Amino acid sequence: MLQLDVKGKFKIKFELKRHLSPTTVGKIERLLPLSGRAHKLGNIAIYFEAPFESGIERPKREFNEGDITLLPVGHAICFFYAAGKVGKDMCLIGKLIDNAEQLKDITAGDEIVIDYETG
Repeated sequence: MLQLDVKGKFKIKFELKRHLSPTTVGKIERLLPLSGRAHKLGNIAIYFEAPFESGIERPKREFNEGDITLLPVGHAICFFYAAGKVGKDMCLIGKLIDNAEQLKDITAGDEIVIDYETG
């Protein structure tokens, strides 16, 4: 089990699903923990820049609440708190387990860390 830790605010559990994007998920798992500053993607998601490059696996542009994606252009890991369409191809890499709506409380610049769940 993994967790998204928004420093000073909350933690959300999530899973990466290797069958959705095997190469990308493998890279992320080998690099954990990953951290960065939060950015908003319209009114549907938050994201942070990831320090690796990956190609696109099974590209999509429409996502559901709770989906976790990688945007290869810009190297961003995105967490969707609402369903919606995006303007660039992304690959689905996982799913939030806890309440995705908490992500609405993130403000630009918040520190995000993703790592294996502790405690």
